[in-house]
Amino acid sequence: MTLMDEFRTRNFSIYGQWTGVIAMILCFALGIANIFNFHWVIVFSVICLVCSFIILFIEIPLLLRICPTSGKFDEFIRRFNTSYMRAAVYGVMSTIQWLSIIAKTTSLIAAAILLLVAAAFYALAGLKKQEFMSSKTLGGQGVAQMIV
Repeated sequence: MTLMDEFRTRNFSIYGQWTGVIAMILCFALGIANIFNFHWVIVFSVICLVCSFIILFIEIPLLLRICPTSGKFDEFIRRFNTSYMRAAVYGVMSTIQWLSIIAKTTSLIAAAILLLVAAAFYALAGLKKQEFMSSKTLGGQGVAQMIV
């Protein structure tokens, strides 16, 4: 199944996964860009950077097999294997970035918006009772099992 075939399935978990990957890149970039603020918004930029790495392991399951991580971290990441759990974690990450407005209005709002969109996609997948589907391009649906 190609990437376009995956998008044609109209499964919102695929949309959420790809939105999450874009959010991961944006969180990393904006976290680094805002870390140079001489304001306490630096805390939110560090949190944004940490969120980008959490998203990396959530959305690309192949990395859990390749990268040497602790058992506790693997267990934490594996909790997010349903659409509702992913919607919850993205919702929490989005809320944290929205709270950065309290400190100072910065470009972290873009990360908050994209994280909220990813949460909405995963929530829609759960509400529509769509089976959780992971993109083969990102190492899901049997690709990770082929390596071991």
